[in-house]
Amino acid sequence: MGTLDWIVVGGYFFVMVGIGWWSRTRIKNVLDFFTAGGKMPWWLSGISHHMSGYSAVMFVAFASEAYRLGLTVYVWWALTIGVGIGIGAFVFSARWNRLRAKHGVASPLEYLATRYNVPTQQVMAWAGTLLKVVDIAAKWAAVAVLLRGFAGVPITWGILIVGLVTMVYSVMGGLWADALTDFGQFLIQAAAGIVMFVAVAAHFGGIQFMWEIWGQLPAANSEPLREPYTATFFMALFIIKTLEYNGGMWNLAQRYMAAPDGAAAKRSALLSSVLWLVWPLILFFPMWAAPLIVPGLASADDAYIELGKIMLPAGMIGLVLAGFFSHTMAMVSSDANVISAVITRDMLPHLWKGVRNLSAERQLQLARVTTFVFIGASMLIAVTSGGQGWVLKIVVDLVAATMGPIAVPLMLGLLPWFRRMGPAAALASVVSGLGVWAALYISQQSGVVIDKEALVAFPLLTSLVLYVLVGLVKPERDNRRDELIDSLSTDGAAVQETAKTA
Repeated sequence: MGTLDWIVVGGYFFVMVGIGWWSRTRIKNVLDFFTAGGKMPWWLSGISHHMSGYSAVMFVAFASEAYRLGLTVYVWWALTIGVGIGIGAFVFSARWNRLRAKHGVASPLEYLATRYNVPTQQVMAWAGTLLKVVDIAAKWAAVAVLLRGFAGVPITWGILIVGLVTMVYSVMGGLWADALTDFGQFLIQAAAGIVMFVAVAAHFGGIQFMWEIWGQLPAANSEPLREPYTATFFMALFIIKTLEYNGGMWNLAQRYMAAPDGAAAKRSALLSSVLWLVWPLILFFPMWAAPLIVPGLASADDAYIELGKIMLPAGMIGLVLAGFFSHTMAMVSSDANVISAVITRDMLPHLWKGVRNLSAERQLQLARVTTFVFIGASMLIAVTSGGQGWVLKIVVDLVAATMGPIAVPLMLGLLPWFRRMGPAAALASVVSGLGVWAALYISQQSGVVIDKEALVAFPLLTSLVLYVLVGLVKPERDNRRDELIDSLSTDGAAVQETAKTA
């Protein structure tokens, strides 16, 4: 990287901190900090939803798969997410918004105390929070690998630099800072991605490279699904991503909650769906062509880095690197905000009764402290691990396999079709799904051959089956649960039943 590249990266970090500082003026209480007070425009909510869904892992782990295996990574990853969000626009998005508008909910897990009970809520809160801190550690490692590849910055310093900048604007500005930086990052990544796409097109003599490269690549690279990504893996991941990206990944539920009303939340989901179907193609085409430009790489994880060094002029590498940062910082800041909401609103009140009596100012201070602690813990894990050789394993194997069991009762509990399912069904779903994953994972580490599709599909299938079966055998309906579910069907006058006073 040259001087101009470093100026671009430094300027990017400066702007992100500036946005966080400005966003402080919009934060008056914890509802503003966690849900933007329901005042976020639908288009900003949609762009923020899209940007918060992926990180620099795409340019390490997923770019590696695109380099090695070709088209399949778009089919089983981006396509499943884009279609899943499109479905969720009509099923889930407005319901999340109405939880905030009608019940004063600021955390996606806050409604679970009424929908099921407090013990069920606590099991899901603790399991999801521990999962997320490891997930985010993997993302710090991914962006640090990119920074080392482009600029020679050691892994530890890369994690610290990007992490501290993210920590500053997340702690200061809450969800408003997250969304506004998401928008700025969207513009940066659009410019960086288009620059790389145009550079690769120019290398091959024009836009026709998009269809001509397939004849020069191995025939299997153009197959929609290829080993180890089978049809079973695709179907399991499609269900997981539909649940995950419509609120099972808690920070994405926040984007719907932040919109003014249910109709606006639906529009934001549709915008995010379109972006997921289109934008990854721009990012992946250079990687699909990369084996023809930088063949025989010893490590496919370095594919995007090596391609950028060859194809991009001075200044552009800095822009692309800023784009890498943008994705990771977008996801981490939004995750930190929602985990802070879960800790502050759902976990701490049951560990420390005094939290309920804190003033509005003290609650806001507590929210900022928990945001700081979460980001710091994830950075510590990333630094101590060194970030080597585990990015794809964490993101695909662990997160994809365990997100399903946590998301099933959270998401299906919003829907009237599952009103019979109560606390017993929810606990059985979460505990059994995670238990099946743990058994499979331990067996795999002991030398037993466990296919990737089994590691992802079996925990999800177990959770779904037990959630429905236990609910049918032991229905647990009551008036409070029915009223909560029914209130989420339409926009309307606010129900004076806030879950907790902000």
